[in-house]
Amino acid sequence: MEYYDCFAASYANARAKFLKAATAAQGEVRSFLHPAKKAPDGGPLAIDVACFGDRKAPRQALFLSGTHGQEGFSGSAVQIGWLASGGAARLPAGVGVVLVHGLNPYGFAHATRTTENNVDLNRNFIDRDAGPAPANPHYETLHADLLIREWTDAENARIAGVLDRFAESKGRDVLFDTLARGQYQHQDGLMFGGKDREWSNRTLETIVAETLADAERVAFIDWHTGIGEYGKPFFLCFNDPAGPLFARACDWWGKENVDGVRPHGMERPNYTGLVFHGVQRFLGNRDMCGAVIEFGTRGVNMRRVLRLDQWLRRQHGLDPDVRATLQADMMDAFCPFDGQWRQDTLGYGLKLTDQALSGLAAW
Repeated sequence: MEYYDCFAASYANARAKFLKAATAAQGEVRSFLHPAKKAPDGGPLAIDVACFGDRKAPRQALFLSGTHGQEGFSGSAVQIGWLASGGAARLPAGVGVVLVHGLNPYGFAHATRTTENNVDLNRNFIDRDAGPAPANPHYETLHADLLIREWTDAENARIAGVLDRFAESKGRDVLFDTLARGQYQHQDGLMFGGKDREWSNRTLETIVAETLADAERVAFIDWHTGIGEYGKPFFLCFNDPAGPLFARACDWWGKENVDGVRPHGMERPNYTGLVFHGVQRFLGNRDMCGAVIEFGTRGVNMRRVLRLDQWLRRQHGLDPDVRATLQADMMDAFCPFDGQWRQDTLGYGLKLTDQALSGLAAW
């Protein structure tokens, strides 16, 4: 199996590869079609779900791709590679697996990190019944200055100056937290968590209810890209660091990889509304152990790419060649075209998947 057998050049091709591999592996496949949006070519958008192994077993795994649109190409490749390499046939007895492909199909198809409503889906899973959305007061002071007016070196230098001055005043860790934790006021801003639950959010709740009804213990991976050393995995475990589930994640993937890690060398932000948190809530009092697993690309320089993503969303009538050039840069940042990166991350992804499943079977 070569890496290019698993990676795809478009959402439609990634979806077709996943469905073909899931069917060949004799999975139970169901597709949740987006009720309102289409792909750029007019094709359907869907969250595709494939289930394997013992569907009634108390031990189940939930592995997701495409929470952030362009990052879906990497997570999709891992899911396809696991299927193509016979992963489903190797499942231990008493274990089931649920693969969720393309959780944010709009972003996946339209080459944007966010949903059809410009919502960062991985900040959308706050508990809206628990009170008002979390505040991010530092972001409020920065928002207007972070809106890039045109994509030029001068404008990017202006924003870099804004961020440098904030970091000098408040510290690098506070800046990272401010930009990454999530905000719920500005739809045209970074990490906007939305005014309401997105379609993908509600659909995932349905998927969890329908596929994990008998699960008592759940292994979880949400595949992402960006943070970490180039081509290497970086773990963000959101189980209680003092609890047994966090210790279990350390056993699965190595304590040195999970415990005390610092994204970009900084303190981990107080992320709000993560898919991880949402699935925990959907499961109720059942145990879930796992992590967001990133594959490193451009490190802290992803800030520039996130600005580019938001700027392109606001452009209408942009020269097609300019748009294509900038989108290629953005795509390379989220899922590098570099064959070595793709080969390495696919290999890591398959290994980490198997480690989680072995740990789940022994749990």
